[in-house]
Amino acid sequence: MPRERIDLPETLPFRHSLIIRVTDINHGGHMGNERVLMYCQEARAAWLASLGLGEGDVGGVGLVVADAAIRFRAEGFAGDCLDIDIGAAAFHRRGCDFFYRLTRRGDCREIARARTGVICFDYQRRRPASAPPGFRERLSE
Repeated sequence: MPRERIDLPETLPFRHSLIIRVTDINHGGHMGNERVLMYCQEARAAWLASLGLGEGDVGGVGLVVADAAIRFRAEGFAGDCLDIDIGAAAFHRRGCDFFYRLTRRGDCREIARARTGVICFDYQRRRPASAPPGFRERLSE
């Protein structure tokens, strides 16, 4: 099986920082793989909040993750400060892809890249919805 390739867009306009906690470490002594998606969600929520949006409301509809991919590049350890750069691209009628670069601040080593494909979702009707007017523009500012 070929390895997942994640090509980042030219611009990742938002940065969110966090510290890897002891509880994020697995039996191998490094950050658990499942934590990357949790960190990405935290960064995405922070970016949306900075734009006056939320995952539950981006203009009358919410967002739901339809698929995700991660490419690991180095280990992360308890106490490491991570900078998570995030941007959006590949817009379509119902959503877009969010891209993430996780970098260890101490040595600027890239820990991982990730992509989450999101679709807009009408939580009252429990079905996918079209992206609201201005959605792409807000994320492209």
